[in-house]
Amino acid sequence: MKIHDISLLLSPQLPTWPGDPPMILERFSKIEEGAFANISRLVMGVHTGTHIDAPYHFFAEGGKIESVPLDLLIGPAVVLQLPDDVKNITAEVLKKAVIPAGCRRLLLKTANSQIWARGETDFQRDFVALNKDGADALIERGVQLIGIDYLSIASFDQPGPTHIAFLGAGVIVIEGVDLSRVEAGEYMLVCLPLKLVGAEGAPARVVLLED
Repeated sequence: MKIHDISLLLSPQLPTWPGDPPMILERFSKIEEGAFANISRLVMGVHTGTHIDAPYHFFAEGGKIESVPLDLLIGPAVVLQLPDDVKNITAEVLKKAVIPAGCRRLLLKTANSQIWARGETDFQRDFVALNKDGADALIERGVQLIGIDYLSIASFDQPGPTHIAFLGAGVIVIEGVDLSRVEAGEYMLVCLPLKLVGAEGAPARVVLLED
């Protein structure tokens, strides 16, 4: 079995959504300064790097991260490669794509993956995103988990409608997966977010298993 780790490396150099808290990772206790052990302190927003969104992200009474069902986060998944010239993922784009019947978990590989391959550290505002009619089309198909290869499933200018459509329909959203070294096809997905109490999102370690 081959394991593909599609989680982003967490470091202060990783781009974050403008306005989100910056990541701070520092050693709080240092052996070279006489401490018994090295101990690090981590400060960051819950939407840093590879993470999932819970309904509470956009709904005041929505479910929080600890209530997200694990059975949707683990199971068969499809990585769908979209052409590099696709800048906006619409229902028409998805209609032309080959999505297997019965697909419940879908990861979208787009031109965004080249951002991670290049090692970009600046936030890219023109990333490829899914618009609301694309979200509606996937919900109608029965997709219950959607992932994308940049830090938001929705565009920088209009983050609301796509998120609201998915989260309102109970679809789990994984953002910030690195698919730059993964081929299109079928895999087993394992996505384990931190079990934070009361949060609207959580960083996650996400892997794809290939026989």
